[in-house]
Amino acid sequence: MSLHRPVTIEDALARAVERIGSDAFPAALAGFFRLCAPFDNFIFLAYSGEENPVALYREFKDPVVFHAMDSEYVAAAYLLDPFYRAHLDRVAAGIYRMLDIAPDQFKRTSYFQVYYQKTTLVDEVAAFGYTATGYTITACLGTDRSSGALFSKKAMSTLRRYESVITALIETHWKDLVLDQGDQAVTVRRVLDRLIDTMALRRNIRLSNRQAEVAMMILQGHSSESIGLHLGISPQTVKVFRKQLYMKCGISSQAELFSTMMPLMAEAAGGRFQVQMGERGCWPMSPIAGSST
Repeated sequence: MSLHRPVTIEDALARAVERIGSDAFPAALAGFFRLCAPFDNFIFLAYSGEENPVALYREFKDPVVFHAMDSEYVAAAYLLDPFYRAHLDRVAAGIYRMLDIAPDQFKRTSYFQVYYQKTTLVDEVAAFGYTATGYTITACLGTDRSSGALFSKKAMSTLRRYESVITALIETHWKDLVLDQGDQAVTVRRVLDRLIDTMALRRNIRLSNRQAEVAMMILQGHSSESIGLHLGISPQTVKVFRKQLYMKCGISSQAELFSTMMPLMAEAAGGRFQVQMGERGCWPMSPIAGSST
């Protein structure tokens, strides 16, 4: 008869608390999350303003889920991610499910159909925390083709029960985080400016600032009504900008807009953090609080 009792959620939580400030903390907190809501993949991301996100730690069962993380997501696709939008909007610290915060037409976007589905993600939940140094840290757990399942009601209930504890742990561990991204930091405004310049130079297509903004929001999955609310203009005006945009680009669909814009957006943002990952396992990139990479 074994003398070892199963590890409980409380045991895992205590382990994470003990490891605050050490390299072992991300894996310990991931272990706690695993008992709360069994996941197929897990990643800590740091966002700062409109700069490219930085992956701090990740785990996976199937490596395909993060195959394009460094070459596509970190380079430019993050600009279309609902969780990134939530970071820009400074949502309250806590637990958020992708299905609940995504734009109204998210699943109809080319971002979803071309990039997101390629990851095989089925469901995503993220815990948001904010550091004293201005970063948003997201602990994002997902299910993918490994299980093919959504997070259960029980899992979501458990995560919400520990919501305040989770955000406190994240904010305490990374409270002094500073990441030196140097000249590689790229803002949405700079990407849009470069996109406008590149479209004019290479395609002889001259977009206005508003047309570029509308293009970005279309790619993010916002309807004309949603774009109008965000930009403070009427849906009819949005439709005019959309029509002008499509005419200038010589296209007739969102899929064509995506294929036209995304390569140029990726070039404007620049690819970074190219990494070789193993077939299975985890890839730790976990600076101790206060350190830099």
